[in-house]
Amino acid sequence: MGIPVRVAVIAVAGGVAAGSVIAFSAAWLRTAPPDVGNVAHAVARSAARGLRPSPSPAPSATPPVRVTGAPAGVQAKAAVLADAGTGTVLWSRGLDTELPIGSITKVMTALVVIRAGDLNREIRVPGAVIGYVSKYGGESAGLYPGDVLTAQELLEALLIPSGCDAAYTLATAYGPGMTAFLAKMNATARQLGMLHTYFTSPDGLPYPTEYSTYSTPADLLTLGLAAMKSAVFRSIVAQPFYQLPKGPGHHAYWWDNTNDLIGSYPGANGIKTGYTNAALHCLLFSASRGGLDLIGVVLGSPATSPDAGAEAAAKVLNWGFSLPRT
Repeated sequence: MGIPVRVAVIAVAGGVAAGSVIAFSAAWLRTAPPDVGNVAHAVARSAARGLRPSPSPAPSATPPVRVTGAPAGVQAKAAVLADAGTGTVLWSRGLDTELPIGSITKVMTALVVIRAGDLNREIRVPGAVIGYVSKYGGESAGLYPGDVLTAQELLEALLIPSGCDAAYTLATAYGPGMTAFLAKMNATARQLGMLHTYFTSPDGLPYPTEYSTYSTPADLLTLGLAAMKSAVFRSIVAQPFYQLPKGPGHHAYWWDNTNDLIGSYPGANGIKTGYTNAALHCLLFSASRGGLDLIGVVLGSPATSPDAGAEAAAKVLNWGFSLPRT
């Protein structure tokens, strides 16, 4: 079988885009007065309320780069870019704006499963996945009902081709049952301090409404940092594709990564796409270059092309990597 080649054309533009430009650390925010603004307090919220330690590495008082200007041509409704090594937010727009997030939801599904462990556990794909995916028009990994796959293999099917059938299979197994699994997702969100996030599905499908599952750039930054701490998660989302040969109890599978930055944007190493009619194009992304690790999200990018999320993320990353180092 030939290896498929995925190509994404990334637009690079100069100039300055509208949006809030900020560069501060969590250490500074803990001492900030209440009137410093909503943007600062959105990031400081989990630390100030003492919910639990931040999932990000210990922040530095000094940003790793000197912020000048803002990313150009980014049409996303809300977005954030941060230094993954320190937790320093470099730029944001609508940091605390609640929006639907589509399949970025699957990052939380994966995190719940990974934390539960037993990834060699064998799980039979239920027959109900066909009707579930068809009913909501979700992305499918093409799982065959009756196939027996490990939880690790189902995570590949969840995160690389964005399989809603894999999300359904994992949720019903690890809940056990959908209701119990959704409770675990929302409990994990609260534990992480994601106070403006709520999940009504394990995959971001629009039920019971287009807006019932939602989050914010600030909360998704927290989620992304937590997920990328897992070696299992990192190894999956950095792959351009995954091939599972036919084996005892299951068919052969080939899954391409829906994240068009992987394999096309130098240094890209994760993490997850999202799209619904309401969410538009979304991407939680990360990349590393020259010792600088960046992580961010774009939500609600208009459908200017099939790769609108990746194009918006590339513009944000181009700006971040171009900043002078301190």
